[in-house]
Parts: sequence; structure tokens; C-alpha cells
Amino acid sequence: MARKKGREIHGWLIVDKPAGIGSTDVVSKVRWALDAKKAGHAGTLDPDATGVLAVALGEATKTVPILAEALKAYDFTVAWGAETTSDDASGQVVKTSDARPDEAAIRAALPDFTGEIMQVPPAVSAVRVDGARAYDLAREGEVVELAARPLWVESLELLGATRDNAALRMVCGKGGYVRSIARDLGRKLGCLGHVAQLRRIWSGPFEADDGIAFDRIDRANQAEIEATLLPLQAALADLPEMQATEIGATRILNGNPGQVLGHAEFGEEVWVSRNGRALCIGRYMGGEVQPSRVFNLG
Repeated sequence: MARKKGREIHGWLIVDKPAGIGSTDVVSKVRWALDAKKAGHAGTLDPDATGVLAVALGEATKTVPILAEALKAYDFTVAWGAETTSDDASGQVVKTSDARPDEAAIRAALPDFTGEIMQVPPAVSAVRVDGARAYDLAREGEVVELAARPLWVESLELLGATRDNAALRMVCGKGGYVRSIARDLGRKLGCLGHVAQLRRIWSGPFEADDGIAFDRIDRANQAEIEATLLPLQAALADLPEMQATEIGATRILNGNPGQVLGHAEFGEEVWVSRNGRALCIGRYMGGEVQPSRVFNLG
């Protein structure tokens, strides 16, 4: 998101999003509270979901694609016995089952949902179909067949189980839908299922427990909120850091290849700093970095 007026403020604000509010609403509140000129977020959370929502401000928005590629972890509860239109508790029940899986059956099924899997997104999702969002088409009553897409699931573990519910933790890559995991796991176990609760506990280097509570954004003054900001390079922990020379820094800030110190694999994506200041993200070309995104920090 962007607007013409506002303060030039750069960095990350980590919000512990509550249930009942959309991700864009959180971004709007943060932007309003800080009077920020530009803001965005890295990874949408469903309105009913809670947990870490990383809000990028100013030049930090240029690092959003990096964070989007990072692994993310979710704690969620699957309710057995019903499938819904949205694959979570907010949807209408469309199928029911009296079957219930035991703990051994759940554990035996989990390996099929780890590694490189193919996943069909929920019908109520932000996936685009011929230019329209799937959730808009679903609201209009249109039945859309969404294509399966690849997803990397680093791990999926059972945290606990009762007769009617299972608590799980999933670590996955970009584009994962926990609701699809719940739906497909329920189908595989022959009992049907949907997400009853969902919390994103971390996203890349950012953890929900370190985030500011959403209601505190209303109560705190601007200085208090700004004191919790993380630098834009906080999202770059997975990239090698290289140090620019004085001349290299000048060239990089002008969008040209610049000399750097250190070593990385030829063509590897890196980020460059000078005297503690982030300069750019770019490709290491052997002694130089070709910048792809230059940070204009004033």
C-alpha cells in the first residue's frame, strides 16, 4: 500500500494479529498510527487466524519478496467430522462424517503431507481465476476448479489429539494453505476435517511472541510504537551480507555495480551494507554486486 502524504519511516513492525480482522486492516492501522507514507505486509493471514503479521514500512517494502520466500510455522487445530465451504470454521458445512481417526492413524498419514506436495487451494482464497479472486467468485455462487500447485512442507507434526480434534504444527514454504492441509488430511483419514483454530507462530526471522499486540497500537503513542521497529535488514537474515567499499557504496546507490568485500557464490543473491547502513539487495558478480533493489534511506 502507498499514499502520497506521510512520513518517510523505514523498518518492520511485527504485529501479533488477533482473530476477526484482516491483514490489510492491520497494515492500515499501523500506517495511520505512525503516519507512514508507505506500508505493506509479508504474507496474508486469514481474518480468523492469529499470529505474526510482519508490516513493512518505507524502504523495507523492498525486502517483502525476500521474506515471502522464507519458511513459516503454524500451530493449528483440525476439527474432525465436517468439511466446510471455506475449509475452516467460518464456512458452511457441506459434508459430515461420524468416523473419527485414532492417534496412530493420524501419525501414519502425516508423511504424505511433507516434502514437495501438490496442494489445491481452498475455494475461498485469494487465488486469481481469470483475473478475479476465488473468494469473490465463491461469494457469487460460482463453482471454480482450482489447479493444484506445489508446496514445500518442511515438517508436519502432531502435538496432541482428542476424539474430535487434532493439534498440529506445520513448517512450510511460500503459498501454503493450512486449510487445505486440514481438508485433505480429513479426506485421507476418511473422517473429513476443517481448521478450527490457526496461529502463525513465526515467519522467517520474526516471531509472534515478539510482536506488538494489535490493541496496543491504539493505546500507545507514536514514539512508543516507533521504538519497537526493527531495521529493514532484519528480513535479510537468510541472505549473505557483504560490505561495500567507499567507492562501491557510491556506485551502488546510483544503481551501478559496486565493489564489495567478502565472498559469496557467483550469481548468489546478497545484501550489501556500508558502516551499518543497508544499501541494496543484488547479485554477487565476483568482487562486485549488481544491485536489483537499492534502499533510499535519505
